[in-house]
Amino acid sequence: MQLSFLRPLYDRPGPWCSVYLDASADTHDAHPALDLRWRALQGQLVDQGADEPTVAALDRVIRGHDPIAGDYGLAAFATAGRVVLTEYLSAPPLRDLASYGPLPHVMPMLAQRGEQVAWVRVVADRTGADAMAVSAGGVPRRAHIVGREDFQLRRVQPGGWSQSRYQRAAMEAWHHNAGDVTAATVELAEKVGADVVVVAGDVRATGMIAAQMPERWQDLVVRTDAGSRAGGADQTALDDLTVQTIAEVADQRITAALDRFGMQEDIGAGLDAVVDALQRGQVETMLIVDDPSADGELWIGPEATEIAVDPGQLAAMSVADPQRVRADAALVRALVGTDCELAVLGPDEAPDLVDGVGAVLRYADASTPGRGNG
Repeated sequence: MQLSFLRPLYDRPGPWCSVYLDASADTHDAHPALDLRWRALQGQLVDQGADEPTVAALDRVIRGHDPIAGDYGLAAFATAGRVVLTEYLSAPPLRDLASYGPLPHVMPMLAQRGEQVAWVRVVADRTGADAMAVSAGGVPRRAHIVGREDFQLRRVQPGGWSQSRYQRAAMEAWHHNAGDVTAATVELAEKVGADVVVVAGDVRATGMIAAQMPERWQDLVVRTDAGSRAGGADQTALDDLTVQTIAEVADQRITAALDRFGMQEDIGAGLDAVVDALQRGQVETMLIVDDPSADGELWIGPEATEIAVDPGQLAAMSVADPQRVRADAALVRALVGTDCELAVLGPDEAPDLVDGVGAVLRYADASTPGRGNG
């Protein structure tokens, strides 16, 4: 999981208000229910010492958000009278939560967000296509592609001296239109950094589009005859296939990270090893088991790599006033500050992971703990 979208949270010193609440709007009393839930969270923030301007800023954002149909949640992070980040959650949080502390409490959002996969889906026929593209965690982009060729798009009935000529003209028109769709698809895929491209609809059109995709995209194309551009067409099968394909890509990433971690054998396992690697800037991807009940703590200084299991380590790094914070919050800050990725695992995916945390390292040298040095 890429964490660069969190960077604005660590460009400011804090302290931070972090709020998670169920914002579902599928009942007639949704707004009163949201108001009651938010009032309770407001009270918790005030009790924890949050300042009035920051709580007021959250109040304006939460009460003023545009409701969407169905069950969903909101996560909001604010400091110094300003809401810095607001995220819609695809489902309500496990529980409403309000916290006030030196760092934003982002792990519940990251655990629910999961692995983000950028994707493009194209529903094509022989005249053009309708496309949707979504970047990792981004807003959907939509495009309607009209082929340039509109002459003789239907193959003529058998018979007549000119039959073959008209059929060739139809095939050429389909091929040109597929080329236009392919070009638009590649452009969208480039813009969002797509990890998968679903090409759906008319069998002949999807075949032509897939065949014309540049080589670098060929392995990312998934073809299906599900879906149609016809008005009122049932897209359920296509939606199901899209979700399944995205989930498979996400699972492959997690599996690849676990495989690489396993190949390290005796290094990068456990909280002490991960903290040491973060201090050194060695971490490429951190693995963490999702545990909503986790309440461990670490010590931090002003810089991302100033992270330790005890304050004495930071004193040795010339940190004058170490702060004790949630362990997961400190780990994520260090990941963002050193351009690392995060893989959130279910308990059954890594049952033997020491302390529920591990690191895939960018490099290991003679001083790396676990190489016979500690």
